Amino acid sequence: MNDRIVGVEWLAERLGTPGVAVVDVRDAWEYDGIGHVPGAISVPFDTFRADEHGAAEAGMLPGADAFAELMGSAGVAPDDDIVAYDDTHGVFAARLLVTAELYGHDPDRLHLLDGDYSVWNRAEPTTTETPNREPTEYPAEFRVDGPLIERETVENAVGDPDAVIVDTREGWEYEEGHIPGAVRLDWRELVDTDARTIRPESALQELLAERGIHPEKRIVLYCNTARRISHTYTVLRALDYPEVSFYEGSLTEWEREGGALETDE
Repeated sequence: MNDRIVGVEWLAERLGTPGVAVVDVRDAWEYDGIGHVPGAISVPFDTFRADEHGAAEAGMLPGADAFAELMGSAGVAPDDDIVAYDDTHGVFAARLLVTAELYGHDPDRLHLLDGDYSVWNRAEPTTTETPNREPTEYPAEFRVDGPLIERETVENAVGDPDAVIVDTREGWEYEEGHIPGAVRLDWRELVDTDARTIRPESALQELLAERGIHPEKRIVLYCNTARRISHTYTVLRALDYPEVSFYEGSLTEWEREGGALETDE
């Protein structure tokens, strides 16, 4: 895998290096009370996810201005290497990285810490001290050429032999209703839940091949509210899948707009 996903040793060698911003997306009380990676910045998940009172839809993107303000006030520079982590196998941290990519951050400078905080905590020192980072100017502008796609593109992918639509939700959700032709791939199948790390590359490749998710295809991801797809997107890009996109509206929008569903009955 490439360094879209990095290990504890990779990060430990770079801690304190100028141009590396470590971002902890857990709740603030966890960051303060449990401890965190030395030098890590606290950017809780809810701060970069639009709520029902925001301009964006619930659970979706926060908006370019809001994200620019958030990252700038946290002291993240536009040319920083961002290393994000959480304590939930990386699913929330991946959402931060995808959001940054959508708003223009160089994808080659976005990294998910493999194994989340628990793995770091077992191997390396932690701290409760808050780093002193100066605010920055962080420009953010939505990338129209980025991996996010609209409902019409998903509709066009249904039945297209060159595309694979992937449902990243749990099995019971998939069985209750999914986009026609979608392949089931619960995002957690990519994780070794005992080790809390991403499964070995050989195991991932075998799993993906079994599901018909091949690198030469156009991969379209969805879930319910665009959280779980972020993790799968990050893993596929780490495996150098060249054409991976995701449906931000996901099944929430698909159903609301009257999209057809298949069920496993």
